[in-house]
Amino acid sequence: MRVIGYLFIGIFFGIVMFKSEAASWFRIYEMFQFDSFHMYGIMGSALVLGVLGIQLIKKKKAKDFNGEEIKFVPKEKGFSRYMYGGIIFGLGWALAGACPGPIYTLIGAGYVSVLVVFLAAILGTFIYGLLRDKLPH
Repeated sequence: MRVIGYLFIGIFFGIVMFKSEAASWFRIYEMFQFDSFHMYGIMGSALVLGVLGIQLIKKKKAKDFNGEEIKFVPKEKGFSRYMYGGIIFGLGWALAGACPGPIYTLIGAGYVSVLVVFLAAILGTFIYGLLRDKLPH
């Protein structure tokens, strides 16, 4: 039954992404050309809300659906893995015109050509899974 709730949340998220033009290739292109504040405003507000949400979860000691306290485990510090990962992600985003979230939104909106991007993302995830043990983490 929980899956239906997740499905509706995903559909709502897709509608918001599409209506706010966050899934628009043109808006993403504008962002990478530093021509518009639109996408930076969306991402910046999401960042601020995320930070505030996490601080609220920590302060209130919120519990998950199973009744267990939500815990945040700090990650190892490291420069190169975040730099290389960010560069690869950014290049893929710039070349495809979509990061993972909008891929589903664009497919749902009827942009069939985005299926190529979706399949490439799946292939990239599979290759990462094969090489994960050999990569510096």
